[in-house]
Amino acid sequence: MVQGTASSVGKSLLCAAFCRILRQDGYSVAPFKSQNMALNSFVTLDGSEMGRAQVMQAEAAGIDPMVEMNPILLKPTSDQGSQVVVMGRPIGNMAAMNYLNWKDELLPVIDQAYSKLSSAYDIIVIEGAGSPAEINLKQRDLVNMGLALRLQAPVLLVGDIDRGGVFASLYGTAVLLEPEERALLKGVIINKFRGDIKVLEPGLKQLEDLINLPVLGVVPMIRLNLDDEDSVTERFNTRAAGRGLKIQVVLLPRISNFTDFNPLELYEDVSLSYIREPRELDSPDLLILPGSKNTIEDLLHLREKGWEGPLKDYVAGGGLLAGICGGFQMLGQKILDPQGVESTRPEVPGFGFMPVETIMEAEKSTRQVEAIWRFRDSGFFSLMTGEEKVRGYEIHMGQTSYHGVKQPVYLTGSEQFEGAVNEAGNVFGTYLHGIFDNFNWTGKLLNSLRRRRGLPEINDHLPKNYRDYKEQEYDKLATVVRESLDMKKIYKVIEKGSDW
Repeated sequence: MVQGTASSVGKSLLCAAFCRILRQDGYSVAPFKSQNMALNSFVTLDGSEMGRAQVMQAEAAGIDPMVEMNPILLKPTSDQGSQVVVMGRPIGNMAAMNYLNWKDELLPVIDQAYSKLSSAYDIIVIEGAGSPAEINLKQRDLVNMGLALRLQAPVLLVGDIDRGGVFASLYGTAVLLEPEERALLKGVIINKFRGDIKVLEPGLKQLEDLINLPVLGVVPMIRLNLDDEDSVTERFNTRAAGRGLKIQVVLLPRISNFTDFNPLELYEDVSLSYIREPRELDSPDLLILPGSKNTIEDLLHLREKGWEGPLKDYVAGGGLLAGICGGFQMLGQKILDPQGVESTRPEVPGFGFMPVETIMEAEKSTRQVEAIWRFRDSGFFSLMTGEEKVRGYEIHMGQTSYHGVKQPVYLTGSEQFEGAVNEAGNVFGTYLHGIFDNFNWTGKLLNSLRRRRGLPEINDHLPKNYRDYKEQEYDKLATVVRESLDMKKIYKVIEKGSDW
């Protein structure tokens, strides 16, 4: 089990590294996180929803993601509550205190999920959440030391040196553990190091003496294009720079599945940035409204921030505006919520770019999709020709009705269309998360943007799809982590378990 001194110290990435290393060494391995809190989620082949971090780790392990790897997913809807997803299905929204009082009922779910994985794989790499030293939460813990004790799993503790105070956080975490918890702690890892390790070595020796545990290694800061777990990411602080294409994403308060846009970072002439204020809108070649966990509240937030006028000016000036999932719903005439699924407001007007409207429903639509994107012969899409196969997945509460609008996505096998393009051909929306993972489709889109700007087309020498590219990234990750850690000691921990 990999635990951390705090959120975002790098647990998810290190678990992915361990999954890839163990796979390279001939073991069958699977990831597990009993409870995940994140707005980045994924839909499995059977239509179950799970956290994106365990999907990344499953990819690193070379296996298909399954909901047992993340049996409980919390998707924050406000500062005080979350939608609770159990074994891939939403069971409703809960306030934080109500959920804490209900946790014990989830232990059998966790036990069954873990049992299924442990019976099928040689090794399970377990990820904790936040910090095990949150003494106010220990009584009802089912994701950190509470789980480690339940499974008698040996624990490696990770600290982030880049944020500062790593020695204090590692020492303090170890001291705050109960004796039986402390007995499961087998070593510590320092993550995200920059600089000369010789400067660090005196502190490492002193830390080992203080906590009587080995420092199993120091992992350098690693910059790879892999999926982030949640909204605590450096990506949101980047700004467009340089020449070439400019793509901007409006950063919503409840943005979900921003991993949709990670593939755009691979193109050398594309600058991708996330913006919060209308004044940051900088005549991009493409402007994107992303997914949202609470579309209505985020739509109202954009209005309050003064986004409506700039968005309409941008479109009227010929800019290309795209909406993904919740962002797509915002592009229509109105959003209805008669059952109060997301909001106490029964009806909210959309931005009115297309003649579509959405009704929020309690039942969530989650499915993987194979489709054909049929490029249209008007407006922006007159620069794009032919048809392109695409894959993606849907995660949304609302159902959208279309009133004569052009629909670009043909869902193979269902004889249905989805998504929409406005009459002028410069606003389009789709429910398909992962649309940019389809490199052939994305390449045509970017070349169309280049032609509009008078730039030469580029046929990027990228892998066939994003998954192939990430395979290379997982191997790079494994190489760096393997070279940075004492893997012989870590294998001893695995072999001897809690007795080591």
